[in-house]
Amino acid sequence: MFAAVLTTVLFSFAAIFANRSIKELGSTTANLARLLVALVLLGSYAHLFGSGMSGAGRDWFLISGVIGMGLGDLALFAAMPRLGTRLTILMCQCIAVPVAIQAEWMWMDTRLTLPQIMWATLILAGVAVALMPSRRNPPKVSITKLGFLFGFLAAVGQGLGAVVSRHAYEISTLAGESIDGISSAYQRIAGGLVITATYFLVKHFVTTPRVKSVAPTPPPPSPHRSIRHFFKSKRRGLIFMLVNALCGPTIGVSCYQWALATTPSGIVLPIVATTPLVIIPFSYWLEGDRPSRRSIVGGLIAVSGVVALTLVR
Repeated sequence: MFAAVLTTVLFSFAAIFANRSIKELGSTTANLARLLVALVLLGSYAHLFGSGMSGAGRDWFLISGVIGMGLGDLALFAAMPRLGTRLTILMCQCIAVPVAIQAEWMWMDTRLTLPQIMWATLILAGVAVALMPSRRNPPKVSITKLGFLFGFLAAVGQGLGAVVSRHAYEISTLAGESIDGISSAYQRIAGGLVITATYFLVKHFVTTPRVKSVAPTPPPPSPHRSIRHFFKSKRRGLIFMLVNALCGPTIGVSCYQWALATTPSGIVLPIVATTPLVIIPFSYWLEGDRPSRRSIVGGLIAVSGVVALTLVR
């Protein structure tokens, strides 16, 4: 439970610095860079001190990354411009929990107690109160049916990705192996990065216009000068990206995997679903973004649910 709460706090910081890095570097560069940094950091630890790219559950961790961090995140990014950020996150967080509970029950026979289900539902109710669009705060985009489809697929990806990770830990335990959260996060992010990188490469080559130059073009600048100029001009964005990479896909995902190693996904996911609410005080502190009364009420409901969920068995 501690690992799930720690994951939520780290994901909150990651979200704040993700927005800053995207403004400085652009979404494609910021997202790919943070995943590559996380892959290098996690891989360095995993190959030196952990399980590396081995273990009985390796293939399942890779599949978990493909489903959750690859396909699920792509669906999430596709849903946001069609539903708006608030409605997309609300759909993803609230649908992922019942998907995970049902899938883990059918696949691994994990059964939650009635109090656990009740408090998990209260957490999601608090998230819904805080994030649900209203007449005062409607979505800032035109909502489409395709957006709802992508939002649903993102939620399914998140829920099933967590359950597949749980199954990977089960396979490792049955094989008499023990894998730490950092190594499992490395294997999972490797699977997700393959999908994400492939998508962005295909998108780049398909959507980049090919313009035939008529006039002679000046010679390109020296590669060393170009690299120096890039790092100098994007220094702030790179710092934000590094903090995002550490809090999110590196330490955050490691804590997330640590939580799934010992706790059913139906309990971990509702706690992690409070990430948008935990962002509120940090955003007010760091950016001066004053929260609404409704978001504060929803946050209090969700936090009370988290406290109760950590106390019941």
